[in-house]
Amino acid sequence: MEDETSTGPARHRDRGQGPARYAGRILVVCPRCGGRAEVVQRPGLPPLKHFGELMFRPRRLTCGGCGATAEWQAELRGGALIGVDFGGTEDPFFRRPLWLQTRCAGHVLWAYDEEHVAELTDYVGATLREGGTGSTQAMVPRLPKWLKESGRRSEVLAGLQRLRDLAGRSAPADRSDAAHERGDRPQPHRASYHRGGAY
Repeated sequence: MEDETSTGPARHRDRGQGPARYAGRILVVCPRCGGRAEVVQRPGLPPLKHFGELMFRPRRLTCGGCGATAEWQAELRGGALIGVDFGGTEDPFFRRPLWLQTRCAGHVLWAYDEEHVAELTDYVGATLREGGTGSTQAMVPRLPKWLKESGRRSEVLAGLQRLRDLAGRSAPADRSDAAHERGDRPQPHRASYHRGGAY
């Protein structure tokens, strides 16, 4: 006798996580060779207390293909660190095009890394979507309408599969035709962090 598994609706519960949750590691186009590079937190930092810290933490860009490296540090203005804003098809630190981009439903579908792709896939594939905490920083409520429409589910899931495939590639020739500089960076972020204080 074959085992029967539950065939109920696929569920997604919004945990209220913002895009910063997926920005610990960002895959970008290398400024030197055009292959896949990574933007990560600078090694040796203390553990995160909360994901909001990722707006301010020093970053390092490294390319395993050509060896290119770069460093980023938050601007200090009047004793406060000026953070970045997450969103858009460029990484907010070095302003490099994201590696994970593809054309989809007349738009550009993008993600920071494989974990981000997995979360978007879970959401888009769900036939039952449960709301979250109502956080103003949550990613799901801010997703574009075209990505949420059930009539485009198959098309968007196919686009997310292309992103998953791209994550496993790194050569300049593997670069998506959508992963080019367009200057569509998000509006400058006004958040600041006062050392020893709150945002």
